[in-house]
Amino acid sequence: MTVLNPGQFDAVNTMSGPLLVLAGAGTGKTRVITFRIAKLIKSGVPAERILGVTFTNKAATEMQERLEMMLGRGNSTKPFISTFHSLCVRILRRHIEALGYPERFSIYNRGDQEAVARSVLREINVADTLLAPSQLLYIIGDWKNRSLSPEKAALECDTDRDHLAAIAYRRYQKNLKNSGAVDFDDLLLLTEKLFKKEPRIRLQEAAMFDHLLVDEYQDTNYSQYQIVAALAGGHRNLCVVGDDDQSIYGWRGAEVEHILRFHHDWQDAKVVRLEENYRCTGAILGLANSLISFNQTRHEKVLRPARGTGERPKIQQYPNEEKEASETVYSIRRRLEQPGAQPKDFAILFRTNEQPRPFETELRKAKLPYVLVGGMSFFDRKEVKDILAYMKVAEGAADEVSVLRILNSPPRGIGKKTIEQLLDHSIKNKLDLWSVVQGRSSRPSFPANAIRGMERLTQVIAETKKRTGSMVDRTRALIQAIDYRAEVDRLYPDNNERESRWNVVEQIVNALGEYEASARKPTFTEFLDRILLGDQDPQEEKEKQLTKNAIMLMTMHSAKGLEFPEVYIVGLEEGILPHHRSLEGDQKGVEEERRLCYVGITRAQEKLTLSMSLTRRKWGKSRDTIPSRFLYELTGQADHPNYAKG
Repeated sequence: MTVLNPGQFDAVNTMSGPLLVLAGAGTGKTRVITFRIAKLIKSGVPAERILGVTFTNKAATEMQERLEMMLGRGNSTKPFISTFHSLCVRILRRHIEALGYPERFSIYNRGDQEAVARSVLREINVADTLLAPSQLLYIIGDWKNRSLSPEKAALECDTDRDHLAAIAYRRYQKNLKNSGAVDFDDLLLLTEKLFKKEPRIRLQEAAMFDHLLVDEYQDTNYSQYQIVAALAGGHRNLCVVGDDDQSIYGWRGAEVEHILRFHHDWQDAKVVRLEENYRCTGAILGLANSLISFNQTRHEKVLRPARGTGERPKIQQYPNEEKEASETVYSIRRRLEQPGAQPKDFAILFRTNEQPRPFETELRKAKLPYVLVGGMSFFDRKEVKDILAYMKVAEGAADEVSVLRILNSPPRGIGKKTIEQLLDHSIKNKLDLWSVVQGRSSRPSFPANAIRGMERLTQVIAETKKRTGSMVDRTRALIQAIDYRAEVDRLYPDNNERESRWNVVEQIVNALGEYEASARKPTFTEFLDRILLGDQDPQEEKEKQLTKNAIMLMTMHSAKGLEFPEVYIVGLEEGILPHHRSLEGDQKGVEEERRLCYVGITRAQEKLTLSMSLTRRKWGKSRDTIPSRFLYELTGQADHPNYAKG
C-alpha cells in the first residue's frame, strides 16, 4: 500500500468528533491510526495533546516507531502512546493516595499474587483440594474484569465454593492494600474507581489531552470502557479502531457490545468501514466471509481481497488424531522441499493447549524445527524475582511478599518458624512486616543467628539506600553485598546450569542499563513498573519465539495479530471448536467461537488447510467425533441433517 484507499482516507481525514473505524482483518488499521495521528499533528494539534491507547507494548512501540519515521525523529514533543495498563500506572502514581494507597505502591506479578492467595486461603482454613490458589486467582480475575468489588462479587455467588472465594477475595484485597500493593487487574479497577470517586482528578487527567485514539476497541472490558468514556467525555474527539468479528477475549472480560453500541454511546459518531484486505487470497477470504455471516450480532461488512483468487483451501478428514498429526507434518515436510519455503512460513493452529502433543511427536520424528508458542516468561525465573524483590525493598516499597522473598534468600539463619512468628506479630500488632524485621517496633525473642540475619539484611538495605552513583552501579553493589553469586553456585551444582542462571542476573542489570540510558529522568520505581508491566504482556515473550525460523504451533488466541503464508487449523470438531464450554450457555458463546475460527482462517496469506479427526481418544479409548458446525457453514452445507444448529 503506497497510498490510502478511500476508506482509510476517510478515517484519516475525519479529525474531530467521535469516530468508529471498523477495520476488518488485514485492512491496515495500524496504518490508519498512525496516519491519523500524523495528520492531526500536521494540522496544528500539539503532539503532547494526543493520547493513543493500545493493548500490548509491541503495538505501542510499533506505532511510535512508525510516527517517528513519518514526522522525523527531531521532534521534541511526541504523542503519548501507551498500553491501558501503563496509562493507569501513570495516573495512579499521581493520585492513588486518594484511595488510601501509598504513592510508592508495588505491582504484584503472578508469583506474588499466588503467595498472597495461598496465605489468605490458609487464614480461612480452606484446603487446596477445595479451592487452590490458582483457582482463587482465576475467580478473582474474572470478578475484577467485570469490575466487581468484593462486596458486589459476594452478591453474585451461587455455590459454596464461590462464597468461599468471595470471603477470600475480600481478605486478598485487604492484604494487598495493607502491603501497599496492587495486582495487574487493580491498575484498571482502581483507575475506574478513582475517576468515579474523585471528579476533580478525572477532569484534571482528561484535560491533559484533546484527542484520544483507542486500538482494538472490541477487546475492552468494563473498566477500560469507563476509563475511555471518562477521558474523552469533555472534548469528544474519540477515535476507536477495531473489529467486532475479531472479538475473542470474552473469557477475560472483553465485551463485544462496546464496539457494537458505539454509535449509541456517542450518538453523533461517524462510522467508517475498512473492507479491503491486503493479507489473504480471495479464496481464503471467501471462506472467512461465509463463516462469519452466520453470526447474528455484528456490524455488517464483507472483506474484499486486494490480491488474486489463489489456491482453494483444503478440508481434510482423518481416522484419528495421530493420523491427523502425521499427515499434517508430512504435508509440511513436502512443502519444505520446494525452493524458497522456510519452516517459519508454516503455522499449526489449535483450540486447546492439549492438542499439540501428537504434532510435537511427529515434528520430532521428522526432525523439523518447531516452536510451541508459550512457556516460561523470563520474569517467572527465581533469580529475576529475587533481585526485583531486593530492588523494591531498597526503593522503599517494602511490601510483604517482597520482604518474605528476601528474608532468607540467600540463607542468613532466618528459618520458617521465625518467619511465621514475624508474620503473626505483624498481623496481631497491625505493623508492616519490614518494620518488625528492622526492629523498629517490639519484636518477639528469636534465636541469636536469626537476629543477626535480620540485622545483616537491614544493614545491606540501609547501605543500598545511602549509596550514590548510577542505578546500575548501585544494583551491582547490592547483588555483591548479598553475595548472590554464591547462592547461585550453592543451588546449582551443574556448571552449565550455574552459568545460565547467572546470565539471567546479568540480563536484569543489562535491562536496567538500557532503561537508565534511554529514560529522561530514570527512577527505580519507573523501571520496576516497566519490568512488571512487561511481565504481564504475553506478546513480548511471543515475539521472541516468532523470530526463530521454525514451524509455529499455537492456539488461535495466540495467533491473533499474526500472519503466515501457510496455515493448518486442526481439530474442527464439536466440543473442540466450538469448545464444549461454549455449547453449555447461550448463543453468545458459540458466536465467540465462530469469531475465533474466523481469526484463525484470516491468519493465512496463501494456503489454508482445515482438518478434523473422525475418532479421538478420551481416557485411553477411541470415541467417535462430530464434525464442527463451522465446517458445514464454511462449505455451504448448513442445511445438512447433521449440522448442529444454535
